[in-house]
Amino acid sequence: MSRIDETRQFIPVGIAVLTVSDTRSLDEDKSGKTLSDRIEAAGHKLADRQIVTDDIPAIQLQVQKWIEDKNIDVVITTGGTGFTGRDVTPDALEPLFEKRMDGFSETFHRLSYEKIGTSTIQSRATAGVVGATFIFCLPGSPGACKDGWDGILVKQLDYRHMPCNFVEIMPRLDEHLKRSKS
Repeated sequence: MSRIDETRQFIPVGIAVLTVSDTRSLDEDKSGKTLSDRIEAAGHKLADRQIVTDDIPAIQLQVQKWIEDKNIDVVITTGGTGFTGRDVTPDALEPLFEKRMDGFSETFHRLSYEKIGTSTIQSRATAGVVGATFIFCLPGSPGACKDGWDGILVKQLDYRHMPCNFVEIMPRLDEHLKRSKS
């Protein structure tokens, strides 16, 4: 079972939060604030927080800027994961993924099902890796952000979490890029 190894030192990571919305401003963005507050409370660095419209090029442009930023290890998006015509976050970001993280979606839906039942199928929550950056796409509700952070990300982004976590593999995420240059 999972546990915290208190003999290991906590390692803060740089995390950027992107809210995808046509209707919210930073002041009205409850989901982005929920994530930002939890990131900082966990001891991580909130590297940036932005809002973009439900537009594939706008989403890709912002996330690609963060992927290139050496101070950002993780990007978490909120919003745009549903099925309406404006919900395009997975459509924008999955083509960028070098590796998909199917287990994130499966685990998120399992946790969500326990709280909202079959309504969880209306989310296309997804995750993947681009270069040396983890990307997590959560639904746009504060509850979904709490579920994704509290149920998965706070543990996997803690180096002390055992038996394994994302932080310990971060230095090796871009091995394929280094290998191809040799």
